[in-house]
Amino acid sequence: MLLSFFLIAYAITWTLFTIVAIAVPASTAAGYVMVLLGAFSPAIAALALTAWSEGRRGVRALLERVLITDVPARYYLFAVTFMAAVKLTAALLHRLLLGAWPRFGGSELLVMPFAVLFSWPFQAGEEIGWRGYALPRMAARFGLRRASLALGVIWAFWHLPQFYIAGGDTYHQSFLVWMPQVVAISVVAAGLYDRTGGSLLLVMLLHSAINNTKDIVPSAQTPPPGAFSLRASAISWLTMIVLWAVACVILRRMKKVLTLSTAASSPA
Repeated sequence: MLLSFFLIAYAITWTLFTIVAIAVPASTAAGYVMVLLGAFSPAIAALALTAWSEGRRGVRALLERVLITDVPARYYLFAVTFMAAVKLTAALLHRLLLGAWPRFGGSELLVMPFAVLFSWPFQAGEEIGWRGYALPRMAARFGLRRASLALGVIWAFWHLPQFYIAGGDTYHQSFLVWMPQVVAISVVAAGLYDRTGGSLLLVMLLHSAINNTKDIVPSAQTPPPGAFSLRASAISWLTMIVLWAVACVILRRMKKVLTLSTAASSPA
């Protein structure tokens, strides 16, 4: 079933994103719908396969993980501030090692908190699939550490067509430098998912905050070097180093078996 999940998720996203990249611009209504559907392919695949193999009860159990809210406040704080802390640490390293501060984000800082809250629910499109469906099954087979790393590689490559969609912030940026960052984030997300008893709500919040606070210190390079170039900004390399420092700490503390709560809490 895991192989079927990955094949379905990849087939939907790569097909739609490729069409957007070469024929239907993302700036059009049709292009936007295709990008949105492509982004929701992990949830579509997970819910379809769960319904087929486990029926309505299985689907309900999977969706109830989005409602697990009764976790310590420190995990909410971690989810919201993680990427901002990583980027600010990378900026400090940039200052210490290179003698100058990197470029910081501008007026976007004012809207970042609202963007995080707005996009939070939309992260269910990915997280129901990656952490809700795939991670527990991979962890049962390979252990949580190996599963978090392997899923990170699969998750990163799933995004590859996005690097060819004009107008996106990853357009023709270095995928080869971006990919290890995603693998490290996968470890962090797996650790958070485990510590919160399998709360998809918390990893959705982490995902949203990463997407919307990463440009506190922008990594994108101008002109873009190309998806398979190793040329990337210094802040991108430093971000990767900081992410992996955190990921290594989490991996050392990570249990072999994923711990999931037996019931979801009521929404707050």
